Amino acid sequence: MWGNSVAALAGSHRWERTEMRHVLAMLASGALALTAAPLAAQVEPPAAAAAAAEQTPLEMRADQVVALLNGKADPAEIFTAGFRAAVADAQIVTLSASLVAQFGPATEVALLAPRDGTRAALEIRFERGLAKGGIAIDPADSNRVNELRFTSVDSLAIADDSPAKIAADLAALPGSVNAWFGPLGDGTPLISMGADRPLALGSTFKLYVLAALAEDVKAGRRKWSDVVALTEKSYPSGQLQDWPEGAPVTLHTLASLMIAISDNTATDQLIKVLGKERILRLMTDSGHADPDANDPFLTTRQLFILKASDAQTLADWRSGDPAKQAMIALVQAAEEEPSLDAVNAAFANGPKALDIEWFASPADLAKLLAYMRRTADPKVFEIMAISPSATAAIKANWRYIGFKGGSEPGVMNLTWLLTDKAGRDWVLTLGWNNAAAVVDEGKLEGIAQRILLLPR
Repeated sequence: MWGNSVAALAGSHRWERTEMRHVLAMLASGALALTAAPLAAQVEPPAAAAAAAEQTPLEMRADQVVALLNGKADPAEIFTAGFRAAVADAQIVTLSASLVAQFGPATEVALLAPRDGTRAALEIRFERGLAKGGIAIDPADSNRVNELRFTSVDSLAIADDSPAKIAADLAALPGSVNAWFGPLGDGTPLISMGADRPLALGSTFKLYVLAALAEDVKAGRRKWSDVVALTEKSYPSGQLQDWPEGAPVTLHTLASLMIAISDNTATDQLIKVLGKERILRLMTDSGHADPDANDPFLTTRQLFILKASDAQTLADWRSGDPAKQAMIALVQAAEEEPSLDAVNAAFANGPKALDIEWFASPADLAKLLAYMRRTADPKVFEIMAISPSATAAIKANWRYIGFKGGSEPGVMNLTWLLTDKAGRDWVLTLGWNNAAAVVDEGKLEGIAQRILLLPR
């Protein structure tokens, strides 16, 4: 758990944090095993000492992990110095808070199955989840924890949860929120909030790029196997920014990387292949209520450069003249690019220029997905399902799950296309913008998981 979290947090100030650090994906693959030197012994009152004496060291540390997750214990009391040297206390606290935001408070150690006296399989129950993994302690260091591993966290349905309770929790979030959960195309939604209110999307805008490509493939204008030379380059998230210029890549590879890991260079390459006007036309054709809000259509690279620009450039962009805005984007593209550090710095102090983004409402996104079902080559839905952002319990609740999300500081969107066991398509889309503060990604992800587990 904590091992992969180090890398994730190190880059968390970059735009596109959702793709870089979904809590579920992070937990599914992390592990860390370290040793360290002892710290001073803690003085306990007699009653606490007696209770501790009835527990094995593994049991005591497992209970302390529950307290830690709930913010009621200090990492210094639990982990070895070596563990804490690799993962800072502040990172441990942040990740614990993210898990609680997503799954509710940790309630108990549900399973502790010792393999020997120093390590055990571990399950911790949250209010809305069950974390499974392992724990190990170092007897030479006062039995402090030198390994904590969560290999999965499964969502659990809340017995008395309801659309009304979830809507109230969404309404309580600071800033602007929109939401829609219901059958695709027709039918009464279970949850609808600001369905016609457009908000910034982050990387969820890439669904429009994907839809244009998939429509071209179905119409015979392109093939998934078409090969193009890599000529565009953006900033992370992704991998292709580090590939050689001119590398041959198929359209299928570009689309898969764009959706599965939100590769920004793959996205900009597809925008180059398709053309911005093609994507704007797709927005209109799919029923977007205000395509002009996305004109001129930005590449990810242009968005990064603009947000890293000085106040005058931002003021010029906001002048409202589309031709002038397009000129600024071209000028910025021709100038010397800011470094990755400069781009990161632009996002380091919280939300930045949230009006420079891509915009859609829940109604727009629902119409887009319905349009894709009618016009897109079917392979596109395989691409959308590569990274479904769903726990095992949620996967068991649906026949098909396709997903795309996006974020930057102050912006988050989560959008799913789902097919239930009866074969009916559903849409869940949640948007949250707050120009005053970074949004709590774990909190919105936790609400989404509650929705995906609701009885229908």
